[in-house]
Amino acid sequence: MKKKQPVAPSSAESDVNEAAQQEAALVVLQPLTLLREHGPLYRQLTNRLRAPIESGVLAPGHPLPREADLATRFGVSLITVRQALRDLEGEGLIKKRTAKPAIVATPQTRSKALEFQSLSAIAASTLDRRLVIKSYRKERSALACEAFALGTTTSCYCLRAVLLVNDQPITQTAFYFPPAIGSRLKRADFDDVVVFRAVQRHLGITLSRAQIKVRAEIADEALAQVLGYDLGGPILATEMLYFNAASEPVELTVSRNRADHFSITFDAPNDML
Repeated sequence: MKKKQPVAPSSAESDVNEAAQQEAALVVLQPLTLLREHGPLYRQLTNRLRAPIESGVLAPGHPLPREADLATRFGVSLITVRQALRDLEGEGLIKKRTAKPAIVATPQTRSKALEFQSLSAIAASTLDRRLVIKSYRKERSALACEAFALGTTTSCYCLRAVLLVNDQPITQTAFYFPPAIGSRLKRADFDDVVVFRAVQRHLGITLSRAQIKVRAEIADEALAQVLGYDLGGPILATEMLYFNAASEPVELTVSRNRADHFSITFDAPNDML
Protein backbone atom coordinates (compact mmCIF):
# COMPACT_ATOMS: atom_id res chain seq x y z
CA MET A 1 0.00 0.00 0.00
CA LYS A 2 1.44 3.34 -1.07
CA LYS A 3 2.07 5.97 1.53
CA LYS A 4 0.09 9.14 1.10
CA GLN A 5 2.24 12.11 0.19
CA PRO A 6 1.89 15.11 2.52
CA VAL A 7 -0.38 17.75 1.08
CA ALA A 8 0.94 21.30 1.03
CA PRO A 9 -1.36 23.77 2.76
CA SER A 10 -3.60 25.70 0.43
CA SER A 11 -3.34 29.45 0.04
CA ALA A 12 -6.45 29.87 2.19
CA GLU A 13 -4.97 27.66 4.93
CA SER A 14 -1.70 29.64 4.81
CA ASP A 15 -3.64 32.88 5.19
CA VAL A 16 -5.48 31.44 8.21
CA ASN A 17 -2.21 30.28 9.79
CA GLU A 18 -0.60 33.66 9.25
CA ALA A 19 -3.62 35.46 10.68
CA ALA A 20 -3.35 33.28 13.78
CA GLN A 21 0.33 34.14 14.11
CA GLN A 22 -0.43 37.84 13.78
CA GLU A 23 -3.03 37.53 16.53
CA ALA A 24 -0.48 35.72 18.71
CA ALA A 25 1.97 38.56 18.15
CA LEU A 26 -0.68 41.06 19.25
CA VAL A 27 -1.15 39.07 22.46
CA VAL A 28 2.59 39.30 23.13
CA LEU A 29 2.47 43.07 22.60
CA GLN A 30 0.43 44.07 25.60
CA PRO A 31 -1.42 47.37 25.07
CA LEU A 32 0.42 50.34 26.51
CA THR A 33 -0.37 54.02 26.18
CA LEU A 34 2.51 55.87 24.56
CA LEU A 35 2.97 59.37 25.95
CA ARG A 36 4.75 62.18 24.09
CA GLU A 37 6.48 63.33 27.27
CA HIS A 38 8.41 60.05 27.18
CA GLY A 39 9.94 60.93 23.83
CA PRO A 40 9.01 60.46 20.15
CA LEU A 41 6.13 58.02 19.80
CA TYR A 42 7.75 56.10 16.96
CA ARG A 43 10.84 55.49 19.11
CA GLN A 44 8.73 54.20 22.00
CA LEU A 45 6.91 51.88 19.62
CA THR A 46 10.20 50.71 18.11
CA ASN A 47 11.40 49.74 21.57
CA ARG A 48 8.14 47.92 22.33
CA LEU A 49 8.38 45.91 19.11
CA ARG A 50 12.10 45.26 19.44
CA ALA A 51 11.87 43.62 22.88
CA PRO A 52 10.01 40.39 21.95
CA ILE A 53 12.14 40.02 18.81
CA GLU A 54 15.47 40.30 20.62
CA SER A 55 14.25 38.02 23.44
CA GLY A 56 13.21 35.36 20.92
CA VAL A 57 9.52 35.43 21.87
CA LEU A 58 8.85 36.34 18.24
CA ALA A 59 11.09 33.97 16.30
CA PRO A 60 12.55 34.48 12.80
CA GLY A 61 9.85 34.13 10.17
CA HIS A 62 7.03 35.09 12.56
CA PRO A 63 4.76 37.75 11.02
CA LEU A 64 4.12 40.97 12.87
CA PRO A 65 0.57 42.29 13.29
CA ARG A 66 -0.86 44.43 10.51
CA GLU A 67 0.06 48.10 10.61
CA ALA A 68 -3.54 49.08 11.30
CA ASP A 69 -3.71 46.64 14.22
CA LEU A 70 -0.51 48.05 15.70
CA ALA A 71 -1.86 51.59 15.34
CA THR A 72 -5.04 50.61 17.19
CA ARG A 73 -3.16 48.61 19.83
CA PHE A 74 -0.94 51.52 20.83
CA GLY A 75 -3.22 54.44 19.96
CA VAL A 76 -0.86 55.96 17.39
CA SER A 77 -1.07 56.92 13.73
CA LEU A 78 -0.10 54.76 10.79
CA ILE A 79 2.75 57.20 10.11
CA THR A 80 4.16 56.45 13.56
CA VAL A 81 3.84 52.70 12.99
CA ARG A 82 5.57 52.86 9.61
CA GLN A 83 8.46 54.88 11.02
CA ALA A 84 8.94 52.34 13.80
CA LEU A 85 8.92 49.50 11.28
CA ARG A 86 11.45 51.33 9.10
CA ASP A 87 13.75 51.65 12.10
CA LEU A 88 13.44 47.95 12.90
CA GLU A 89 14.12 47.07 9.28
CA GLY A 90 17.16 49.33 9.35
CA GLU A 91 18.45 47.38 12.35
CA GLY A 92 17.91 44.14 10.42
CA LEU A 93 15.36 42.87 12.93
CA ILE A 94 12.45 42.59 10.51
CA LYS A 95 11.96 42.15 6.80
CA LYS A 96 9.17 43.99 5.03
CA ARG A 97 7.03 42.27 2.40
CA THR A 98 4.91 43.53 -0.44
CA ALA A 99 1.19 43.68 0.49
CA LYS A 100 1.80 41.63 3.65
CA PRO A 101 2.86 42.41 7.23
CA ALA A 102 6.58 42.38 7.97
CA ILE A 103 8.20 39.25 9.38
CA VAL A 104 10.96 38.79 11.95
CA ALA A 105 14.28 38.55 10.13
CA THR A 106 16.72 35.69 10.45
CA PRO A 107 20.03 36.57 12.16
CA GLN A 108 21.90 36.32 8.85
CA THR A 109 20.03 39.31 7.42
CA ARG A 110 20.67 41.58 10.37
CA SER A 111 22.78 44.67 9.82
CA LYS A 112 26.54 44.60 10.04
CA ALA A 113 28.32 47.40 11.85
CA LEU A 114 30.72 49.53 9.84
CA GLU A 115 33.70 50.55 11.95
CA PHE A 116 35.57 53.65 10.82
CA GLN A 117 38.10 53.96 13.65
CA SER A 118 41.03 52.99 11.37
CA LEU A 119 41.84 51.89 7.84
CA SER A 120 42.37 48.34 9.09
CA ALA A 121 38.87 48.39 10.63
CA ILE A 122 37.43 49.60 7.34
CA ALA A 123 39.20 46.77 5.53
CA ALA A 124 38.01 44.20 8.10
CA SER A 125 34.37 45.14 7.42
CA THR A 126 34.71 43.71 3.89
CA LEU A 127 35.80 40.19 4.88
CA ASP A 128 32.58 38.56 3.65
CA ARG A 129 32.19 40.82 0.61
CA ARG A 130 32.79 40.20 -3.09
CA LEU A 131 33.52 43.06 -5.50
CA VAL A 132 31.95 42.94 -8.95
CA ILE A 133 33.44 45.58 -11.26
CA LYS A 134 31.08 47.22 -13.73
CA SER A 135 33.37 49.76 -15.45
CA TYR A 136 36.60 51.77 -15.22
CA ARG A 137 36.75 54.91 -17.30
CA LYS A 138 36.99 58.69 -17.23
CA GLU A 139 33.90 60.50 -15.98
CA ARG A 140 32.98 64.02 -14.98
CA SER A 141 31.92 64.42 -11.37
CA ALA A 142 31.44 67.72 -9.59
CA LEU A 143 31.83 65.92 -6.25
CA ALA A 144 35.18 64.39 -7.26
CA CYS A 145 36.47 67.66 -8.72
CA GLU A 146 35.66 69.43 -5.47
CA ALA A 147 37.34 66.71 -3.39
CA PHE A 148 40.49 66.77 -5.52
CA ALA A 149 40.50 70.59 -5.93
CA LEU A 150 40.27 70.29 -9.72
CA GLY A 151 38.52 72.43 -12.32
CA THR A 152 34.85 71.62 -12.74
CA THR A 153 35.37 70.44 -16.34
CA THR A 154 38.10 67.94 -15.40
CA SER A 155 37.33 64.28 -16.00
CA CYS A 156 38.42 61.94 -13.23
CA TYR A 157 38.90 58.20 -13.44
CA CYS A 158 36.00 56.25 -11.97
CA LEU A 159 35.71 52.59 -10.99
CA ARG A 160 32.08 51.54 -10.66
CA ALA A 161 31.35 48.35 -8.76
CA VAL A 162 28.82 46.46 -6.66
CA LEU A 163 29.56 44.66 -3.40
CA LEU A 164 27.86 41.31 -2.84
CA VAL A 165 27.28 39.11 0.21
CA ASN A 166 26.24 35.55 -0.56
CA ASP A 167 25.62 36.69 -4.15
CA GLN A 168 23.20 39.39 -2.96
CA PRO A 169 24.07 42.97 -3.98
CA ILE A 170 24.12 45.23 -0.93
CA THR A 171 26.30 48.20 -1.92
CA GLN A 172 26.76 50.27 -5.06
CA THR A 173 30.09 52.10 -5.05
CA ALA A 174 31.94 54.60 -7.23
CA PHE A 175 35.70 54.99 -6.64
CA TYR A 176 37.09 58.24 -8.06
CA PHE A 177 40.77 59.00 -8.72
CA PRO A 178 42.43 62.24 -9.88
CA PRO A 179 43.97 62.00 -13.39
CA ALA A 180 47.53 61.70 -12.05
CA ILE A 181 46.52 58.60 -10.05
CA GLY A 182 43.84 57.06 -12.24
CA SER A 183 46.00 57.12 -15.39
CA ARG A 184 48.46 54.79 -13.66
CA LEU A 185 45.79 52.21 -12.89
CA LYS A 186 44.02 49.71 -15.13
CA ARG A 187 40.93 47.64 -14.51
CA ALA A 188 42.95 44.49 -13.78
CA ASP A 189 44.70 46.26 -10.88
CA PHE A 190 41.51 46.22 -8.83
CA ASP A 191 42.06 42.68 -7.64
CA ASP A 192 41.15 43.27 -4.00
CA VAL A 193 37.71 43.89 -2.48
CA VAL A 194 39.49 46.64 -0.49
CA VAL A 195 40.21 49.04 -3.34
CA PHE A 196 42.41 51.43 -1.38
CA ARG A 197 44.60 48.46 -0.43
CA ALA A 198 44.99 47.52 -4.10
CA VAL A 199 45.90 51.12 -4.96
CA GLN A 200 48.57 51.18 -2.26
CA ARG A 201 50.02 47.88 -3.48
CA HIS A 202 50.07 48.63 -7.22
CA LEU A 203 51.23 52.26 -7.02
CA GLY A 204 53.38 52.11 -3.91
CA ILE A 205 51.29 54.83 -2.25
CA THR A 206 51.02 54.99 1.53
CA LEU A 207 47.69 56.28 2.76
CA SER A 208 47.71 58.27 5.98
CA ARG A 209 44.04 58.79 6.80
CA ALA A 210 40.47 58.93 5.51
CA GLN A 211 37.91 61.69 5.90
CA ILE A 212 34.42 60.21 6.18
CA LYS A 213 30.97 61.68 5.68
CA VAL A 214 27.74 59.76 6.31
CA ARG A 215 24.24 60.73 5.27
CA ALA A 216 20.81 59.19 4.86
CA GLU A 217 19.19 58.73 1.45
CA ILE A 218 16.39 56.69 -0.06
CA ALA A 219 16.68 54.29 -2.97
CA ASP A 220 15.59 55.68 -6.32
CA GLU A 221 14.35 53.38 -9.07
CA ALA A 222 17.78 52.73 -10.58
CA LEU A 223 19.47 51.97 -7.25
CA ALA A 224 16.57 49.81 -6.07
CA GLN A 225 16.91 47.72 -9.23
CA VAL A 226 20.69 47.29 -8.84
CA LEU A 227 20.45 46.29 -5.18
CA GLY A 228 17.21 44.29 -5.42
CA TYR A 229 15.75 46.69 -2.89
CA ASP A 230 12.47 48.47 -2.24
CA LEU A 231 11.90 51.74 -4.07
CA GLY A 232 12.24 54.43 -1.40
CA GLY A 233 14.02 52.04 0.97
CA PRO A 234 16.51 53.58 3.43
CA ILE A 235 20.08 53.95 2.17
CA LEU A 236 23.21 54.58 4.22
CA ALA A 237 25.41 56.74 1.98
CA THR A 238 29.09 57.26 2.75
CA GLU A 239 31.78 59.47 1.21
CA MET A 240 35.34 58.46 2.10
CA LEU A 241 38.22 60.66 0.95
CA TYR A 242 41.63 59.01 1.32
CA PHE A 243 44.86 61.02 1.69
CA ASN A 244 48.49 60.05 1.12
CA ALA A 245 51.39 60.78 3.45
CA ALA A 246 51.69 64.27 1.97
CA SER A 247 48.01 64.95 2.83
CA GLU A 248 47.04 64.91 -0.86
CA PRO A 249 43.66 63.34 -1.74
CA VAL A 250 44.15 60.25 -3.89
CA GLU A 251 40.80 58.41 -3.78
CA LEU A 252 37.16 59.33 -3.20
CA THR A 253 34.84 56.41 -2.48
CA VAL A 254 31.10 57.05 -2.67
CA SER A 255 29.01 54.13 -1.46
CA ARG A 256 25.28 53.61 -1.21
CA ASN A 257 24.51 50.78 1.18
CA ARG A 258 21.27 48.96 1.87
CA ALA A 259 20.37 50.11 5.37
CA ASP A 260 18.97 46.68 6.26
CA HIS A 261 22.53 45.32 5.98
CA PHE A 262 24.53 48.13 7.56
CA SER A 263 24.82 50.19 10.71
CA ILE A 264 27.64 52.39 12.00
CA THR A 265 29.60 52.05 15.20
CA PHE A 266 32.17 54.39 16.74
CA ASP A 267 34.33 54.31 19.84
CA ALA A 268 34.01 57.66 21.62
CA PRO A 269 36.73 58.10 24.27
CA ASN A 270 36.10 60.56 27.07
CA ASP A 271 38.28 63.54 26.13
CA MET A 272 36.67 65.75 28.81
CA LEU A 273 38.71 64.39 31.70
